[in-house]
Amino acid sequence: MTAVDADTRAGAGVPGEAVGPLVRGVGVLRRLAEAGGRLSPSALERATGLARSTVDRITATLARMGHVRLDGRDVVLTPGVMELGNAYLAALRLPALLGARADALADELDESVSLAVADLDGIRFIHQATRRRALSVSFRIGDLLPAERTAPGALFAAEWTEADWTRWRARRAGDPLDTHFPAAPPRGEPAVPPRDEPAVPPRGEPGGEVAFTRRVERARRDGWALDDQLIEPGLVAVSVPVRDPGTGRVACVASVVSHTSRHSAADLRTSLLPRLRAAVAAMEDDLRTAPPPEPRPAPAGLAAWTTASKHELGRDFVESLARGLTVLTAFGEGRPALSLTDVARATGLSRATARRALLTHEHLGLVAAHDDRTFTLTPRVLDLGFPPLSRTSLPRLAEPHLRALANRVHEPTALAVLTPDGTEIQYTAGAGASRVLTVRITVGARLPAAATSLGRVLLADTGTPPAHGLTEVRAQGYALVDEELESGLRSVAVPVRDRTGRTVAALNVATHAARRSLEECVRDLLPALRATADHVQRDLHTASRFAQVTPS
Repeated sequence: MTAVDADTRAGAGVPGEAVGPLVRGVGVLRRLAEAGGRLSPSALERATGLARSTVDRITATLARMGHVRLDGRDVVLTPGVMELGNAYLAALRLPALLGARADALADELDESVSLAVADLDGIRFIHQATRRRALSVSFRIGDLLPAERTAPGALFAAEWTEADWTRWRARRAGDPLDTHFPAAPPRGEPAVPPRDEPAVPPRGEPGGEVAFTRRVERARRDGWALDDQLIEPGLVAVSVPVRDPGTGRVACVASVVSHTSRHSAADLRTSLLPRLRAAVAAMEDDLRTAPPPEPRPAPAGLAAWTTASKHELGRDFVESLARGLTVLTAFGEGRPALSLTDVARATGLSRATARRALLTHEHLGLVAAHDDRTFTLTPRVLDLGFPPLSRTSLPRLAEPHLRALANRVHEPTALAVLTPDGTEIQYTAGAGASRVLTVRITVGARLPAAATSLGRVLLADTGTPPAHGLTEVRAQGYALVDEELESGLRSVAVPVRDRTGRTVAALNVATHAARRSLEECVRDLLPALRATADHVQRDLHTASRFAQVTPS
């Protein structure tokens, strides 16, 4: 199996014991991820080679699981699908242990910093600390790149066996244009090499292997590697391996990434490499001194709900697909390697069902089987929808929930944050209602914080103790404003909290005084508003576990 499997198309080459619907469902998630997270059913039909009825049943099942939603005619990935990738990243532990060091280095250097792991003959990002500039690096957590076009790839290849090199050569011969690496820029003109190396020709032309093997030898000798515009003209990077203290092998690779208008390759070697090496030394100390993960109880009965869903949805719910995907979430922090019995116990599946799911995942490259009869997740799990969602924002997460709330209560809704000085709110998302008399607030508009329900919720949670008059708002968990900003305008707002419990935004519903009394606002609007805030927070907590979610 290579790093660029296309085995989910039409089910070709699937082992006899594999779960066919699971193979096809994984294929749908992969095609959605490759397309940026949104495709129409007909486009999915063409991309997967599946019948339209099969696509419809798979997407209905994934929607029931919270992995996709139907938006008009399109199927759209939701933050819920990130739970699959979160299971891998939590089991890996490296992002949790080393991410803060990478973020601090990015702040120190004012450059993007990434952590990557090996994925067979490719490299896959597990952490990104990206500078927000007009010209910035667009790689995301979960993106897969060919090893030979990156600096981390040379460092990983320094540990390859002959079987690894054979697989790499086969992949290059079978995919000369990198078509199975959606995150890689198209292969075009020869890349610009370091001054003392020959140009790197496009894949499939003589000399490509020679150039890569020379870079690998240099990486093995020097203990670091350079990408001087190998992946794309103008992009440069320097990489250093982070070694596992127990085995001495490369656990991951830390890279500083820039562009030639800011740093030349020589600059990276002289000015940034020493500081990268110092950060990597600190990372290796962190790995050496990190306490073992606390054994956490395995989740119980993850698949128990599938029977009820099957009874409710009937033929439209593919139970074997749902059960197969829940197997992936049995892994996690403190549960990096599980036996068949462990998986069956965690999911509530029979051993036979769990075994077939694990065999299917092994065939798809999502799970690796080991000699001690345990299984572990592979980086390939991040293929299942993680990259397009790993660089999202709170407004994007909130928008579908705001639309659903507006449709439910027939009133306009909005999301807002405090401005840096704390005197105003800024609207970041909203959904209107089909009324003649309605509130229309433009995204980006600002209003005085103290005069709005949104602002009062935000202000109530920014100070300890809260500002004068906001103690009650904090205690009751909502703010109700009656015709203070404008005559006839009433609104009620609740907070949106991040994973730490900190209020990062507020959500409101606005109405006209002639339509709802104050009592009706609390009785009818507040419960729906709180339920919507819960949905937004759930997505925020899932999406931000290992990825950064910007507030606006």
